[in-house]
Amino acid sequence: MTSTYRAILLTRKGGLDALELRELPLEAPGPGQVRVRVRATGVGFTDIIMRRGYYPYAPKLPFTPGYEVLGDVEALGPGVTGLTPGQRVAALTVHGGYAEYITRDAGEFIPVPEGLDDAEVTALILNYVTAYQMIHRVARLRAGQRALVTGAGGGVGTALLQLLRVAGVQVYGVDSRPKAGLVRELGATFIDYRERPFDASVKEHVPEGVDVAFDGIGGVNIATCTRAVRRGGQIISYGFTSAVGREGSSDNVGSLTGLLSLFVGARLLGRRPSFYGITQLYRKDPGPLREDLPRLFALLAERRIQPLISHRLPLLEGRAGQQLLERGGIRGKIILLREVPEKA
Repeated sequence: MTSTYRAILLTRKGGLDALELRELPLEAPGPGQVRVRVRATGVGFTDIIMRRGYYPYAPKLPFTPGYEVLGDVEALGPGVTGLTPGQRVAALTVHGGYAEYITRDAGEFIPVPEGLDDAEVTALILNYVTAYQMIHRVARLRAGQRALVTGAGGGVGTALLQLLRVAGVQVYGVDSRPKAGLVRELGATFIDYRERPFDASVKEHVPEGVDVAFDGIGGVNIATCTRAVRRGGQIISYGFTSAVGREGSSDNVGSLTGLLSLFVGARLLGRRPSFYGITQLYRKDPGPLREDLPRLFALLAERRIQPLISHRLPLLEGRAGQQLLERGGIRGKIILLREVPEKA
C-alpha cells in the first residue's frame, strides 16, 4: 500500500500558477471517516472564485479544490457501517476533489448505482442537484409554467433546461449565438443576449413576463431578469459568474450590484427574489441532497436526462480545466477523470 498520494493544492490566491501538484501523506481514516480513491471530480466557476478571491465556504490556504467527488470506498474508519470497500460513492465536498484520494465523514458519501457513466454521475452532484432543487424546492414550478434561464449553455444552464423539460415547463434560454443550436436541442426557445436586451426578446414571446428566471451570472443581469419576469413572479440567483474577470481578479463591486438589484430592485418592482446556494442548504440540512441525488440517478438511468460533458481530462489536470473554463465558450461540464477514455 502506498504511503503518499498526489493532489493539486491551491497555495495562494491568484492566477493558474497558484495551483501546484504536490505529494501528500496518505493517512488512515479516523473514527466515523471513510477514505475514497477518487474516480472523478468537476471543474467549475466556484473553483476559480476560490482561487481568485473570496468564497465563504473555502478552507484556509493551502487546500485542494474540487467541489464534487465520485470514487471508490477504499478504507473504513472505526465505527463506520453502511458502506463497504470497493463501493462507488458520490459526495458534495466543496473542496478536495483534485486529488487521488479524499477522506471525509462517512455520512457525506451517497452510494451510486451500477451502470452509470462516471463523468455523467459527477455532473449530477453539483450542477444537476443545484438545478433540481431550484426548480422543485425553491420555485416549485408546475407543468405549463414558463421559465427563463440565463447562461443556458453552461453546466448548470443545460441541467436546468433538461430538468425543466422533464417537469413540463416552457423555457426560454439566454446565451450567445454559437450556443443557439444546443439550447434549442434541449427544448428551449433560444434568445441571443448580444442582439438586444433579452427582456425585450422575452416580452415578444410572453408579454406579461415569465413566471421564474434562473440567473447564475449576476451583476447587471439581475435587473434585466427582473424586467423579464411577470409581476409577482420569482427571480432565483445562484451565482455571479460575471464577477469572474478575465485577468486574474474578482469583481466584488459587480457582485454587490447584483445583490442590490436582486433584493432591493426586484422587490421594488413587485418580484420575489431568492438567492440559492447549494452548500448553504447542504450544511444546514444534508437531507435534501441525500433525497434528490438518487432521484437524479434514476432519471439518468432512464436517459430522461443526459449531462453534457464538455471535456474529459486526466484527474490531476485541474489547472488545464480551469484554463479552459476561463477562456469561455464551454458547453456543459468539465470533468477530471482517473481513467480518461482514449477518444476523449
